[in-house]
Amino acid sequence: MNALLVETNAPSRPRHVPKKQRAVVVALTQAFARRWKRWLQPSLVRRLLLAQLAGVTLLWVALIGLFVYDSNAVPELVRYDKVFGVILKTAQNLADSPDRQQETLRSLDLALLETSGDLSSESDKAPIMQVWQEGVLIYNSNAGVPVMKNSVPGRVETIRLGDRAWRARTMSSPVLDTRVMLAEPKILRFNFTIENRTYYLLPLMIGLPFLVFPAWLSVWLALRPWRQVTQETAERGPADLTPLSFEPPHKELRPLVHGINELLRSVRDRAARERGLIADAANELRTPLDAMRVNVEAMKAQTDDAGQRELMANLLRSNDRAARLVGQLQQLMRSDEIPQDALPTLLMLDGLVRDRISLVEVLAHARGVVLDFASEGAMPVFGERESLISMISNLVENAIKYSPDGGTVTVRIAREAKMAVLRVTDQGPGIPPALRERVFDRFFRNPDQTQSGSGLGLAIVKAVLEKHKGRIELGVDPREGRGLLVTVWLPLSVA
Repeated sequence: MNALLVETNAPSRPRHVPKKQRAVVVALTQAFARRWKRWLQPSLVRRLLLAQLAGVTLLWVALIGLFVYDSNAVPELVRYDKVFGVILKTAQNLADSPDRQQETLRSLDLALLETSGDLSSESDKAPIMQVWQEGVLIYNSNAGVPVMKNSVPGRVETIRLGDRAWRARTMSSPVLDTRVMLAEPKILRFNFTIENRTYYLLPLMIGLPFLVFPAWLSVWLALRPWRQVTQETAERGPADLTPLSFEPPHKELRPLVHGINELLRSVRDRAARERGLIADAANELRTPLDAMRVNVEAMKAQTDDAGQRELMANLLRSNDRAARLVGQLQQLMRSDEIPQDALPTLLMLDGLVRDRISLVEVLAHARGVVLDFASEGAMPVFGERESLISMISNLVENAIKYSPDGGTVTVRIAREAKMAVLRVTDQGPGIPPALRERVFDRFFRNPDQTQSGSGLGLAIVKAVLEKHKGRIELGVDPREGRGLLVTVWLPLSVA
C-alpha cells in the first residue's frame, strides 16, 4: 500500500514546483525593475540628501587633508622636545656604564620605532636616532645610514643622502657635550596620520554611513509643507480654480503658493470672460437663426421651382446644424454655472431617460434605428433637471446619429451599490482606445469621423457629471465586440 501511494503521488511534484519557481522569479524581477525605475526618476529628496552627504564628505576629506599636511609639514617624532630631553638625560646619567647606556638607548629606540608603526629598524620608513657624547658617536639605530648633522641646532632641516631625503633635528646639552639627532624619512605619512589622529578621524569614518538616515529624515520633515501644497493641488479637479487653502509661513514656499493662486485667479477670470462671451454670442445668434429659418421656410412654401426648393432645403439643414451648435453652447454654459454641492432637486433618472427617448423616437424612426430601453426600477438622484436632460439627450442622440441605418440603440438603467448606472450602446464605428480621453475635450472630434458635429456633446456630458459627482467610461459592447458603450454612474439619493 505504501509503495502504491508513493508511485501515485510522486509524478505530481515535478509538474508544479518549476512553474511556481518561475512565477516567483518573474515577480521578483518585475518588482526589482519597478523599484529601479522609481530610483532613476529625478527626486528633490534624493538631490537634497546627496547634497548633505556631499557636504559632509567634503568636510571629511578636507580634515584628512589638513591632518596629512600637518603631519608631513613637521614630522611627528622630531617635534617633541621632551623626547630629546629623555634621550639626553639617559645618555648623560649612564655615561659611566657604557653597557647599560647602550641597552637603555636601544630600549628607547625600540619605543620610538613602535610609535612610528614599524618595529624594524632596517625598514625604509623607520626613524633614525644618533647620539654623540664628547664628540664621539655612541649610538646609531641603523648602521646602514651615514651620520647626519644639522647646520642649526634645534631647527628641523631636510638632509639629502643619495636619492633619499630626511627631516632631521638635533638637540644638544653642554653636559658631556651630549647631542641627539632624530630623523624621519620624508614620505607621505597617510597611514601614520590616521593612526595618530584617531580621536578626530574615527568618529567621522564611523559616522558617515550612519548619517544617511538622519539626513533623509531631516529632508523629509523639512519638505512636509511642500508635500501639503502638492497634495492639495493634486486633489483638485480641472474645474476647481479656487485659491489654495494652505498658506505656508515659510519664505521659500510662500512665493510659490502665491504664484499658483495668482495663476488660478487669472485662469478663473479668463474662463469667466470666455463663458460670458460664448453665452452672449449664443444668445445673440439664436434670434437671427430663428428668423432665418422662418424666412427660408416661407420662401420655400411660395415657390414651385424644384432647384430653388432644394437650395432652400440645404439652407434649412445648415440652419439646423447651426441652431444645434448654439444650443450645445448654451447647454455647456449652463452646466458650468451649476453651483458645486448645490443640487437640491430630487429627480427620477429613469423618468428623465424615458421622456427623452420618447422625444427622439421620431429621429430614430426616420433612419430605421430601433430604441431598446429598459430600467430596473425607480432611480432617485439629486440634481439639476436641465443639465441632466442635456446629458441624456447628448448620449442618446449621439448613439442614434452614429448608428447605421436599421441599427439598434440599447439604453439600460441599473442599480450598483449606491450608484445609478446608465448604459447607452450603439452599433456605430466606436471610438479608438487612444482617443477615449481626448473626446471629452471641447471641440475635439475623431479625425476619422465622417459624421458632422461640433465636438461638444461628450464635453457637455463630462461637465454635467463633474457637477453631479458622477463619472463616465467609454468602451465596446462586449456582446457585439464593436460599436460604442457609454457607461455613466450617478450617486443615488439616500432621502
